[in-house]
Amino acid sequence: MDYRNRIIDALIERHLKVSGAVLIRGPKGCGKTESARHHSKSEVVVDDSPSIEIAMQSDPRVLLSGETPRLIDEWQEQPRLWNTVRHEVDRRRMKGQFILTGSANPVDAARLHSGSGRFGVINMRTMTWHELGWSTGEVSLSDIFLRKEIGSDSYAADLFLTASRLVIGGWPGHLDLGADEAGLGLSSYLELLAEVDLSRVSQARRDPIKIRRLLQSLARNTATECAVSGIAADTGGADGSLSENTVKDYLEALSRLMVVDDLPAWSPHIRSRARLRKSAKRHFADASLAAAALGMNTQGLLHDLQYMGFLFESLVIHDLRAFAESNGAKVFHYRDSNGIEADAIWENRDGSWAAFEIKLGFGGADQAAHSLLKLRETVDADQSGKPLALIAVTGSGFAHRRSDGVYVIPIQALGP
Repeated sequence: MDYRNRIIDALIERHLKVSGAVLIRGPKGCGKTESARHHSKSEVVVDDSPSIEIAMQSDPRVLLSGETPRLIDEWQEQPRLWNTVRHEVDRRRMKGQFILTGSANPVDAARLHSGSGRFGVINMRTMTWHELGWSTGEVSLSDIFLRKEIGSDSYAADLFLTASRLVIGGWPGHLDLGADEAGLGLSSYLELLAEVDLSRVSQARRDPIKIRRLLQSLARNTATECAVSGIAADTGGADGSLSENTVKDYLEALSRLMVVDDLPAWSPHIRSRARLRKSAKRHFADASLAAAALGMNTQGLLHDLQYMGFLFESLVIHDLRAFAESNGAKVFHYRDSNGIEADAIWENRDGSWAAFEIKLGFGGADQAAHSLLKLRETVDADQSGKPLALIAVTGSGFAHRRSDGVYVIPIQALGP
């Protein structure tokens, strides 16, 4: 198959020029290995041969021999490789020697030493709509931040198509699948997660039934600030609710597998006496996992447009984070005790920021603009600066700048 370019390709190349090794981490199936192969000249797959264990017992450095950059795929299956690579980078004193990929973070003790100064770290996500070709990318966020004029074609509301794409998700393996086939594949993905992966990464047997209920609870609460106590109560079965400590353990394991991807809260300086909310918003690594956890297909989403709106928000957050991370920026959400909120805050390294509201329907742009303008009044511009832009992302319509200065961009035109 021909390689399909990814947003992180340029980031990989930049890190290879400044670091001895590059770590690419992300959920299983997001395309890490193919992207790493695209940038490497030799490879070893750590979980694919019994000879790996023999090499680890005799001389792990044997696994590092090969043309560089050398890909070490699923390195976390042999956590000692982290220090082996670290020492080899020190010994060679050359850039771009290794690319490590992994779909689970090993326990912290396994690393023993930080890779600071030796490893460039890249978080990889499933494919954005722009990478999938579902967005033209004709409206660039970079252009908006530079105050350039924008415009796009008009995209009609097609809820069936949007729902289908939410079910399919951004998985490279789903490029040629329909919604029903993709949904079936994701159901198997979650089944293996519950039956095998969570116990493996936890190094302790986990109850698959409880894991399934937990995944369903997280799916029901996608794009909300649902507390651990709420999830514990929601996942209770005949034996009563799970303990909060058990839920925390499961969430920590899901985080190590990079299946959940919660969005932290933003803490700017504000003018009012309102209290800033500190809770993260719940998100999966891909919105399609939430639909799969609840067994929802395209028709199911069309019959519950409110929930579809939450999944659409999660989708846009996913894409914004992919765009931001490729530029060294971060994404947060904002909410205070006065009820002022923003679905996403883009913050650059220099502290400059932009705010986003996300609406499935183009008709929600007025409400989004009202919320964004209230946020601009609330944030202390002397301390946190004025926003680079206020942006409403919608599921249809055309890109334009409103008379009040708020940008409206349909997801079908959104690009980095």
